[in-house]
Amino acid sequence: MVQINWTFQARDDLKAIAEFISKDSIIYAKRQIQRIKNRTNILKTHIYSGKIVIEIDRSDIRELIEGNYRIIYKIVHINRVDILTVHHSARDLSKREIVK
Repeated sequence: MVQINWTFQARDDLKAIAEFISKDSIIYAKRQIQRIKNRTNILKTHIYSGKIVIEIDRSDIRELIEGNYRIIYKIVHINRVDILTVHHSARDLSKREIVK
C-alpha cells in the first residue's frame, strides 16, 4: 500500500481553506476538508489515477479534482506519494510556487 505524505504546504492549504469556509459555515468547512482528504484515498492503490498537471508538465506530478479544488501530488516512489498543495481551481496556478 502507498504511503500518502501531506507536505507542510498542503497542510497549510487545508487550514486556509477551512478558515475561509468556516466564516460562513463551520460544518461545511469540516465537510469540505474531509472530502479533500477522502479523495486522496484512491492513491493508496492507484497512484497514477490523477492526470498530469498541465502547468508543470511532469509525469510524476499529477492532480486529483475534488469540487473546486485541485489536489496536486508527486509520485516520489511506487510506495510513496507527497501531496504538494491543494489549490482552488479559479486561481492561477502558474503564479504560485509549489515545492517539488
